[in-house]
Amino acid sequence: MKKIFLAALMIITTIASANAYQVLSSKELGKNDARNQNVVVKCTTDTGKVSNQTCSLRRYAKCSGQGTAKKCSGWQGWRDLRNPSREYSDWKSAASACCRAKGLR
Repeated sequence: MKKIFLAALMIITTIASANAYQVLSSKELGKNDARNQNVVVKCTTDTGKVSNQTCSLRRYAKCSGQGTAKKCSGWQGWRDLRNPSREYSDWKSAASACCRAKGLR
């Protein structure tokens, strides 16, 4: 799952480069009662230069059981850690909103 997620993220990032953010890292953490996915993106300026400002995004899933009996609920929406009260359906829209809030793309 983690390798598939990372591969898909790299492909989407390549295709979505017009959205003007750059993925710095992507991780999936957690093994027991909860899992989370983290994505950090760098925003770009209006002229297309990469900014030093970043956005950290995260989503969670609660899990129960052990080993092969382990079951995880569906993933919650993506949240911008700077403003965790808002929830986004995908990490791209969360990244775009975060960068726009900083006056970037």
